[in-house]
Amino acid sequence: MATLGHRLLALCLVPLVFCYPNPPTCYTKVLNMGRDITHQISVVKMDPDTRHCLAHIPDLYLDVHNACIMERLRQFVYLVEDLRARRCAYIGRLHVLGRTVRQLHLIMSERCHGELAFTRNDCEALDRQ
Repeated sequence: MATLGHRLLALCLVPLVFCYPNPPTCYTKVLNMGRDITHQISVVKMDPDTRHCLAHIPDLYLDVHNACIMERLRQFVYLVEDLRARRCAYIGRLHVLGRTVRQLHLIMSERCHGELAFTRNDCEALDRQ
């Protein structure tokens, strides 16, 4: 009777195991964060309240396959942190955006260092997008 109970329990748990997807890898996390940040930047740049704050900051296109992205992320974090000298530092969206970009840089440089493979090294391609 106990083995029947164990079998029924196992049969009930099997669908639960298969319904949960695999945990995201470093690559998928970086890819998804890159897409989210690119979208956030475009929204912030179009918003009338924050448009003037990012007018001097170049557009940031995140291609996680390009080796130049690490330098661009550092530059963007520096430029967003430099907004503290202006009144733009008190806008919550910009603060969250800077923190998210810094987090992506940290993930790419430390956590996923060995898992990411840059397939190109073309810094000009990041400007053309």
